[in-house]
Amino acid sequence: MKARKIADLLKLLANEHRLLILCSLISGPLTVSEIHTFTPNITVSALSQHLNQLKTAGILESEKIGMNVVYRIQDERIIALISAIKENYCN
Repeated sequence: MKARKIADLLKLLANEHRLLILCSLISGPLTVSEIHTFTPNITVSALSQHLNQLKTAGILESEKIGMNVVYRIQDERIIALISAIKENYCN
């Protein structure tokens, strides 16, 4: 059972845009427009879809502050995993 959960998580993370999103959020919460500066090759609509997938999977949480939605990584295990990836692969 755990192997299936890990496989599903890795499938979700096996996307360059989602990895860039998570790498950007390692340093702390960001708004959608701030995250978009780390993923300039996709539209804001596509970015929103990726954020929604990560949120639905329980990796991200969001909070509406005024006119902005702020996203953060909510799972410490994901922070550790993405930190290791970022150290070796992200710009």
